Amino acid sequence: MIREIHDASARFVPPVDAMWETAIPAPAGEIICHNDLAPWNLVIGDRWTFIDWDAAAPSTRLWDLAYAGQAFALSDDARSPEAAGRDLAALVDGYGADRALRRDLPRAMEERTAAMLALLEDARSAGEEPWASMHANGHGEHWSRALRYVRDNRAVWSRLLVG
Repeated sequence: MIREIHDASARFVPPVDAMWETAIPAPAGEIICHNDLAPWNLVIGDRWTFIDWDAAAPSTRLWDLAYAGQAFALSDDARSPEAAGRDLAALVDGYGADRALRRDLPRAMEERTAAMLALLEDARSAGEEPWASMHANGHGEHWSRALRYVRDNRAVWSRLLVG
């Protein structure tokens, strides 16, 4: 499903004067990405649908997939890295990722997770909502743990994704 979204987006040419509002800057503008592909934005039923497109903006497949991989497979830092890695590999297999994307994903997940934590911490310091409240309500601690988990286990996931 994520691959289909990305492939459809690759065919979209936004107007030259399009304005984008995104909380976390992307490393490049390869395609228009959702930028918040996560279980809390997926409605499952007869038809599966991603909602909450307010962060959609130019980004890269890698950056969007890094967030989705972290959100869908690596959110529970109490899980064994191998079990989480198998889930991550299943997501990446379903995406049909090539070798380069598989190779680059663990590093990108660390960078994307660090960017999310930085957003929350900076917003807390500046009092910028809704991020400051999210930080206070546990999201800051969650993303801090997530970043440690990704950093500690990147090699495991690289091995599982690339071999």
